[in-house]
Amino acid sequence: MECCSAPVLSEGDEKDQASQIKEWWQKVEQSSITYSLEFSHILHTDVTDCYGSLYTHSIAWSLHGMKQAKESKGKSSLLGDQIDYLIRAGRYGQTNGISQGSVLMDFFAEIVLGYVDELITDKLDANFDYKILRYRDDYRIFTNDDQKAEYILKTISDCLRSVGMRLGVAKTFAHTNVIEGSIKPDKIAGIELQDLGKTNAKTLQKQLLRLHSFGRKYPNSGALKRLLSILHKRVARQKITPDDLEVQVAIATDIAVTSPTTFPVIAAILSHLISLQPAEQKSELWNKVKNKMSNVPYNGYQEIWLQRVTKPTAVGLEFLSDEAICKIVNGEKVTLWENEWIGSKALNEALEVSQIMVADASAASEEIYPAEVALFNDNAFALSG
Repeated sequence: MECCSAPVLSEGDEKDQASQIKEWWQKVEQSSITYSLEFSHILHTDVTDCYGSLYTHSIAWSLHGMKQAKESKGKSSLLGDQIDYLIRAGRYGQTNGISQGSVLMDFFAEIVLGYVDELITDKLDANFDYKILRYRDDYRIFTNDDQKAEYILKTISDCLRSVGMRLGVAKTFAHTNVIEGSIKPDKIAGIELQDLGKTNAKTLQKQLLRLHSFGRKYPNSGALKRLLSILHKRVARQKITPDDLEVQVAIATDIAVTSPTTFPVIAAILSHLISLQPAEQKSELWNKVKNKMSNVPYNGYQEIWLQRVTKPTAVGLEFLSDEAICKIVNGEKVTLWENEWIGSKALNEALEVSQIMVADASAASEEIYPAEVALFNDNAFALSG
């Protein structure tokens, strides 16, 4: 059994997230394909609500062993107990669940899942012919028959339950062709479309329509984001206002409504298209985009990007939002973090939200260039699905 999700840092100019994805590509996707030489079956499964269901006491079990952790229970002398206490203190004393979104919590989850890896390995026969790759809460099981795969799946499920987790039945599926099962369907479809069908779709509008159709089939997929990044580079080279500009804006915006996670690159595409319009028409178009995106629930992330593209002086649109970060950019003093419980004056001063602003947002460029939103500059489709 191999863990492939240890956090990585970029050693060059590449973003840490890009380095992490390359790590996934090399250790999971590429390794999975090579295992087709040894195994005939692959079974995918993952944990349902991994972070939300993690039993916090299991952190101490993972660091010190269950016996020692239970013997010291209530004494708070072990590091694992102290971590457990602090996490519970931040969640109203709940023993199930850790917060999401930080590298630190990713690390704690990896510690517990690594402990589960050991439990699984101990339960499986050393002579058993299998291989398991784990990336965070995602498991890939390689065997040569269905019965072994099902047995390993049950073992993983039993061991996860001991730390409060369970497998997601809806996301468990098997393939009898390892290569086909190793690559996500959206990636295969994206590779087929990576030239955006230029032979038959020569206009930007037709290419956008192809991506719109692709997005309806594979919403929020990595392949869709990369296809849009490719399109963005082409759009950025366009210097003449197209006759169908508003049509292009409408299609691009609807892609973001269907797949909200694509909005950064969609905002970049829109920033170039709308920058080609006369000044009096820019505000009108951006207001239409804003009204369309307002139909997306929980759209604070989109509002931050909308502010990015409408705040520059060249656009000059007043963007009002209830999103805390948007208010800070507009010069308002708001509470971004609930930090009244912090007793340290120095720490509170360090968390002063006004320090987030390091430059005048209105001085930003009207157009978002590819380097600002592109995760990868080259070989996008080689890396991840």
